Amino acid sequence: MPPSPSSAPPAGLRLNADFNQRVVIRPDDYRWVASPLPGVERMMLDRIGDEVGRATSLVRYAAGSSFREHVHGGGEEFLVLKGMFSDEQGDYPVGSYVRNPVGSRHTPFSREGCTIFVKLHQSDAEDRERVVINLHNAPWRQGMVPGLKVLPLHEFGTEHAALVRWAPGTRFTPHRHWGGEEILVLEGVFEDEHGRYPAGSWLRSPHGSMHAPFSEEGCLIWVKTGHLPD
Repeated sequence: MPPSPSSAPPAGLRLNADFNQRVVIRPDDYRWVASPLPGVERMMLDRIGDEVGRATSLVRYAAGSSFREHVHGGGEEFLVLKGMFSDEQGDYPVGSYVRNPVGSRHTPFSREGCTIFVKLHQSDAEDRERVVINLHNAPWRQGMVPGLKVLPLHEFGTEHAALVRWAPGTRFTPHRHWGGEEILVLEGVFEDEHGRYPAGSWLRSPHGSMHAPFSEEGCLIWVKTGHLPD
């Protein structure tokens, strides 16, 4: 089984909360909603709980906006998609991947505005490593098939997170997702036998699901496996 979060998030809002269901959200499906603080909007992808809970979201900061200081009771993981995201520990330009462990705290803001992909309350309490990676200066590896380049981001227990770059025309072997798979398409178009997923698409495939992915045009994806409950 994938590692359990540090503690169960509170009940409340439930959005795409059945992890046995496949979910696909494309940019045309986006519905931005205001957060409790001015200038900060969210596109909720999945959520269990209200303002504090297990959440996967796109978050958009207007220039000069900030969020109140908060503690990551279940950890935080984010990828900067546009602009510059900041907190008291530094600045994170587009392409930055950051993991803040359970119990960490910060006061985030953005001087110029930014958009981030963020996952909250999904970390194992035993995973104490803080991770900061910039994809523009990190070493990439050859993938499992020709045309794939992989940048590992983090792994703990059965959970693996990486960026994967697909050259045009690349095809991967059919495979089954033990512990599920989650993908955010960052560039280009990702594809499988179920459909086409342009940049900005988010996919969540349950434990035991199977597909044969490919990309005719080429793409860059963030992918995480082994982290979804059975």
